This record gives sequence, structure tokens and C-alpha cells, in this order.
Amino acid sequence: YGFINTCLKSLVVEKYGEETWEKLRLQAGVQDSFLTFEVYKDEITMQLVDKACKVLGVPADIVLREFGKYFFEFCKRSGYDHMLRTLGGNLYEFIENLDALHSYLSLSYQANIEVLVLFVFFPQEMNAPSFRVEKNEDGSMHLHYYSDRRGLCHIVPGIIGAAALDFFNIEISMKIVNQTEEEERTGKKEHIVFLVTQTPLFPCKERNEFSSSSQCLVDSEKQIENQLNKEDLEKAKNANGDRGNSVCPIKKSHWKTLRGIITLGKGKLLRGFDPVYPKSLWIDTKTFCNGLPFHIVFDKELKVKQAGVSIQKIVPGLQTMGICLDQYFRIVHPEVPFTISSIQKFINSQFVFQTRREMMPESWKERPMLELRGQMMWMESLQCMLYLCSPLLRTLHELEERQMHLADIAPHDVTRDLILLNQQRLAEMELSNQLERKKEELRILSKHLEEEKKKTEALLYAMLPQHVANQLKEGKRVEAGEFKECTILFSDVVTFTNICAQCEPIQIVLMLNSMYLRFDRLTTVHDVYKVETIGDAYMVVGGVPVPVPTHAERVANFALGMIMAAKGVQNPVSGNPIQIRVGIHTGPVLAGVVGEKMPRYCLFGDTVNIASRMESHGVPSKIHLSSSAYQCLKYKNFEITERGEIEVKGKGKMHTYFLIRNKSATENEIMGRP
Repeated sequence: YGFINTCLKSLVVEKYGEETWEKLRLQAGVQDSFLTFEVYKDEITMQLVDKACKVLGVPADIVLREFGKYFFEFCKRSGYDHMLRTLGGNLYEFIENLDALHSYLSLSYQANIEVLVLFVFFPQEMNAPSFRVEKNEDGSMHLHYYSDRRGLCHIVPGIIGAAALDFFNIEISMKIVNQTEEEERTGKKEHIVFLVTQTPLFPCKERNEFSSSSQCLVDSEKQIENQLNKEDLEKAKNANGDRGNSVCPIKKSHWKTLRGIITLGKGKLLRGFDPVYPKSLWIDTKTFCNGLPFHIVFDKELKVKQAGVSIQKIVPGLQTMGICLDQYFRIVHPEVPFTISSIQKFINSQFVFQTRREMMPESWKERPMLELRGQMMWMESLQCMLYLCSPLLRTLHELEERQMHLADIAPHDVTRDLILLNQQRLAEMELSNQLERKKEELRILSKHLEEEKKKTEALLYAMLPQHVANQLKEGKRVEAGEFKECTILFSDVVTFTNICAQCEPIQIVLMLNSMYLRFDRLTTVHDVYKVETIGDAYMVVGGVPVPVPTHAERVANFALGMIMAAKGVQNPVSGNPIQIRVGIHTGPVLAGVVGEKMPRYCLFGDTVNIASRMESHGVPSKIHLSSSAYQCLKYKNFEITERGEIEVKGKGKMHTYFLIRNKSATENEIMGRP
């Protein structure tokens, strides 16, 4: 289920960071999020575990153990700690009732159940693991773990250890003492036997509570014990002998001690409880079979000795006493052979029986088979097994499918309430599923929206300076700004008019696109602002919109890069590299946003005109500098040659220069290559 994969993601993100999870999931080839109640393939979980081992460089058993510990905490945070705490008063009882918990969850949620703990690590229809626990005389336990899936057994110590520490204040060690494969009805199962040893802990908090308790409580207990005569005290100890031999004998608090003290005649106080049984059973056979309509008694040979009235009604063959039970039923859970020895082996597990279709009456041939769920009780004196059970029904629909009624179930049987309550629960679960799916859809849409927003912003920032674009997005008015000094560059293609006259339009577009892509990359390398392109003309500025003292050097290096880059663009007419002219001028400008429908960030002032004149009066494959640009560059480690005075249209005579190279930078540095 998605609950498992979500937990694994949470573990990686919490302990190793979001980047590690992203790397892990990409290597595993899985999505970023999982729906809680959605069933996913085993391969996804196994892939995530495998890649986690490789990415983190940790052995699989360590990863699985850590996952087990974290998964327990994850389940607690998800609101299941109360359900888990009620499984048993000690670790033995807790483990003993795990299969019963799984049985309840599968009954309650059917296909929508999220697998709560590792013990129920996979959906019911995918054969969940089983547990069987045995006490040893030294207080240790043997935990038997059965699973169709190999290699997951290391999760068990992680979860059991976390549960023992949290619920029972016990530290445990779990060691694999046997590992085999057993042939079951559904195929081979991995059978792992763990030796579980326990060490009680006494936290500082508990010790302080004991020490700070009223001393009279201790004295009170001593007085009570002194009042007991030796004979009664000995009886009390004997009565508690078996009960006190718990799997983990933890010292009881004074409150627990007092709670265990009861009054037995003549005002004397004794600890423990001894049940009282009547000399004969005060219930007749008919009342028993009617009061417990779903029960079966059978002997070692599986021969039926007794059956409840409702089960006789559904399976008429059971009215013939002495027939073999396995002719009419098969064991669905636990997956064991239908023998008395196998049943005794799993006596603490809940058993699910299913009727055999071929043995059912004709009216049942088209209905789903009836399943019974209950417990086995061995009656030593009779050498018979009692199966106390109820119909395994989840909803009213399942009840109707089998043409049964609530009246067929005993009034005291909580199955009645469970069916009615579960009808409402399933509706709530379906609503929860729908909400979760909508949430996931919204998350994906939000992610796509964010990606589209970034694309839109990138396009906007290509048209306008970022701070200007942000002001416009916020609905603010962008005031024109004056820049006292900046450096402007113009360039154009030599004989562009002749090239256009001799080529197809598409060839011109391809040539200009190839050239501008190279120039655009250089604007990023040298951090200059591209103002606009008109035909073959390319305009950039340094020091606008963000003033910088190195504006002239940046534009000069960009110009050198343009000359180099142009050599890689082919003239579609001659087949030779194109030639460009470049002009640079430094001076003041006014900059602002013009227009609303297609706003442009434009530069105004005589500096723009002079820079354009430097380009138009330039020489092919040369960088033409005005005197003001020269003054900014002459002490900046550039090689510059004097051109002299030239007549400039509209400006008269001007002293100009040619920029040759940067004496301190290599060609790769100019081009931004590594």
C-alpha cells in the first residue's frame, strides 16, 4: 500500500534530506508521492529498499531494521498507537494477538485497509505474514515468522524492538536461530525463528515517581502483608505462581500491587484470582447449539461431533455426525494443512474456514462461499477441538450476496454491529480516498503551474530587466531612470542587404538565429544586458539597468567574443564565415519602459546615436571605439590601436580607436568555455 512507500519516503527525507530521496526515487524509477489506500506493486517497495542500500551505502539488514523502527513511530503518529497498545499487557500477549489484529483490519477495511504494521506488511489478498510465539522457561521467547516474501525478516526486529521499548519499557535482542522453507498450500513459505531475550528498564522518571510517592503507601502494603497468616500467604503465592511467571517479570508499582489485592472471606486479603467452576455444566445441549449457532466440535480424526444450528442450516452435511470436517471446509488462514497437529500448532491464531463449493447445496452454487472466523479451543478431557466462530462478513452487500440475514447471527455476536458500523466506515473511507486523490491531483497541477510560471518569468525576463518586470507584475509604475555612465554596443552584418537579395528568407532566418544564439550566450558570460535586435543589428549595454563600475570592460570582452563567435556562422551565399562590424561608445543615457501591450525597456540619449555611428562607420571584423570608450579601457589591460580622426555623419570629426584584444584573458575565457 501507499502507506508503506510514504513511510519509506518520510524516513529518507527526515534523516538524509530531500535531495537524497529525489536521487533514490529517480534511480528506482518511481513517482514522488503515493496515495495512502492505493495498492502498489511489490517491485516498487523492493526497488526503493534496494536503491536505498546502494545510495546510502548501508547493508540491507540495517536498512530494513531502521525502517522497522521508523515505521512503528510513523504508525503511532498516524493515530494507531491506542489500537496497538491494547493488544496485550506484555510482549508475549502483544505478539500473540498480531494475527488477530490483522484479521480485524482486513475484516473492517477489506481492500481499503492500509497495512498498519509490518506484521500486516502487505494486503490481505497478497498473503500477509503470520506470527507464532512460544515461551521458554528462562523467560525468553521463540518467535516464528512465516512469509511468502523472502528477505524482509529483518524488519521484524526493528518493529518488535520499538514496540517493546515504547509499550513495555523493555529492551530486547532478536537473533535468528533457524531459517527454513516450508511447503504450504499456497506454495513455499519462509519460516524464520527468532530467539527473543528481554531486559527490563527503569527510567529515571519512574524511579522518581516511586521515590516521591507517599511513604505511607509502602507502610500500608507492609501492614497488609503482616496481617496475612502464613497459610493464606502461601496459598496466595501458589495461586499467583503461574500468573506471575510472565515473559518479562517487571517490578510492579505499589499501585499495581494494591490493585491486585482482593478480599476473600473473614476480612483476609489475598492476591491473585482463582476461578470457580460448577460441578456440572448447567446448560443443556439444545440451548448451547442455539445460543452459539456458529460452532463446531471435532475430534483428532476431524470427525464432527457437534455443530451450531445456523451452521447446520447453511451446511446441511454437518447434520450427519461423524463426517470429516475437511470434506466441507478448507482453512484459509493460517495457511496450514487441515490436520489436528497443525491446528494445535497455531492454536493461538484466529482461524478462517471457507466452505467447499462442491459440497454446498444447489442453492449456494451461484453464491460466494461462506467464510467463518473464530478461535480454536482444545478440550483435553474429551480429546476434541472446539471451533467458536462467526460469519466473516464485512458489509450488508456481502450478507445479501449469501442470502443471509442479521437474524442468522446470534444477538450477542458483535458481527452484527460490525457489519452495520462497517457500512458507514466504508463510505467514509471512499470519501477519504476521493479527497486524497483530489489532493494529489491539485499537488500535480500546482507543480505544473509552478513550472509554467517559471517558463513565463524566464520569457518575461528575456524581454525586460528582472526588477522592472517584477514591478510591472505587482502593478507598479516603472519610472524612467537616468544613468550617468554606461557603455553601449551596436553590431551588424557586413553586406547584409546583398545577402538578403540572393537568398531565400528561411536561409536568412537560420543564419541570424545561429548568430544570435551565440551572442545571447555571451551576454550571460559577460553579464551585459541585451536591449534589442532589429534585423541584423544587435544592441547591448553595460551598466544598465544595474549600474556597475566595470561596464566598459564587460562590453569590450563581449565585443571580442562576438568577433570570435561570428567566425562560426556561415554566409549562405559564399559559404564563408560572416563578417560583422562592432561599435562601442560610453556616456550617459535615460532608460525606461515604453508601451503597454508589448512593453520594451528602451535607452534614450545622444550616447545611443554615437554608439550606432561607431558601428556604421566601422570596419568589417573590427571593434570601433569612441574616445570616451577608449578613456575607460586604456588602463584596463586591453590592446587598443588608434584609428585617428574620421568624419562621422551628424557629428563632424571624431577621434576613434580599434579594440584588438584583452591581454590578460584567453580565448576560452572570453568565450566562456571551460
